Amino acid sequence: MVVVGVVSGPNNLDPRIGTDAVSQNAQQLIFSALMRVDEHLKVVPDAAERLDNPEPTVYVATLRKGVRFHDGHELTAADVVYTFRSIFDPKLPTPYRGALRMLKSVDARDRYTVVFTLTQPFGSFPVNLVFPMIVPDGASLSFNAHPVGTGPYRFVRYVTDERVELTAFDQYFGGPPRNRGVVLKVIPDNIMAGLELRKGVTDVVVNDLPPDIVYQLDRDPKLKVERSPGTDYQYVGFNMLDPILKDVRVRRALSHAIKRKAIIEYLRRGLAIPAVGMMPRESWAFNPDVPVFDYDPARARALLDEAGYPDPDGDGPASRMHLTFKTSTNEFFRLQASVIQEQLRAVGVDLELRTYEFATLYADVLSGNFQMYSLQWVGGAMADPDILRRVFHSNQVPPAGFNRGHFSDPRVDRALDDASRSTDEAERRRLFGDAQRLIADQVPYISLWSKTNTVVAQRDLSNRHVAPTVDFIFLKDVVRRSD
Repeated sequence: MVVVGVVSGPNNLDPRIGTDAVSQNAQQLIFSALMRVDEHLKVVPDAAERLDNPEPTVYVATLRKGVRFHDGHELTAADVVYTFRSIFDPKLPTPYRGALRMLKSVDARDRYTVVFTLTQPFGSFPVNLVFPMIVPDGASLSFNAHPVGTGPYRFVRYVTDERVELTAFDQYFGGPPRNRGVVLKVIPDNIMAGLELRKGVTDVVVNDLPPDIVYQLDRDPKLKVERSPGTDYQYVGFNMLDPILKDVRVRRALSHAIKRKAIIEYLRRGLAIPAVGMMPRESWAFNPDVPVFDYDPARARALLDEAGYPDPDGDGPASRMHLTFKTSTNEFFRLQASVIQEQLRAVGVDLELRTYEFATLYADVLSGNFQMYSLQWVGGAMADPDILRRVFHSNQVPPAGFNRGHFSDPRVDRALDDASRSTDEAERRRLFGDAQRLIADQVPYISLWSKTNTVVAQRDLSNRHVAPTVDFIFLKDVVRRSD
């Protein structure tokens, strides 16, 4: 049994609903998708044997034969059709409707063939078959309580805010796991998470420990720390409906006031690189040539003056404006927020910090109940540039998509729409590059850093390598050398 420390319990184990990091990590172990993202950020078949594109608006998925659900029945086209049709059920609180808005119909041609027909060409459609993962035909709204999938592990139980227990599924089509099962143990306190690793109570923690604790654990002879390039992206989000923050000069000023390199060097102990936008450098669509509002406090003050927020007393204690900033109770993120608070105070901005347990913070972000907040985009979500459409297109405001700050720019919409319709990779690269440049200029997010993946594990565990997207599927190959 492999015990994995996680910072919070999953919000929802139904892969059509739960999109927080812990939920998706658990879903990767319980379920399979038609497609998956490989180590090179390419979309490749998973439960599908292949995906064909015979016409610009038609994709045909041919399923593997013999893929079994945990209750023994075979995955067929009926399950795939049900999964994707259920996304459009208004009673289902799913964020995937926006991603699949171009899906005209999904039909079973035969037992192992599914035809997806689109309203128009959509070059990023294959990545939208990575999530949601496939649920059984007829799965109800209560499916979250006892999920049944086709992944390498069967769900046993979830003890709320304590642990998720999974057991190995020997009939997994990718080969049986090399261990007996996985426990996702909720350890919200970072110090306790480090202590449990040292005691051997927890076997592995992936990307959830603050750099100071990683630095300390790296010196423990019983533990091994592995580092690799990652795609997790940390940002500060703005509410564009807010009367202060809707002014781009204010957003640019706040960006100029944050010293990212200091955060990376001292808070993250070098376990990150500066981010210039959402897209990871490993992506084929990454555009490095975008506006960057780097640390420049003098320019920040000038922009705030231009926006009508002069400093009332020069270098005195009075502030230009008051803003609220929401973050999680996680120790690292509270510390990072405090550093940002001090950096903004230096240019005359009074930032009130409000910390919440993750579930509360996430609910507020989804509902638009914030001025500023900080979260991370993680894992496979970053694999395809269509994530830019899901986050920044004006028609992707929740519940349709992830435009939680209500960002709206017709030029961005046009570039993303054209990129979505194109199936020519060179044209898509140009259009997504244009979108990245326009988005960066308008600063709906302040890009902070992209994480360096860190896996802290007991030294007697082998096969600990994770992909850039940190998919938890790697756990099926983890084995104790003494086993």
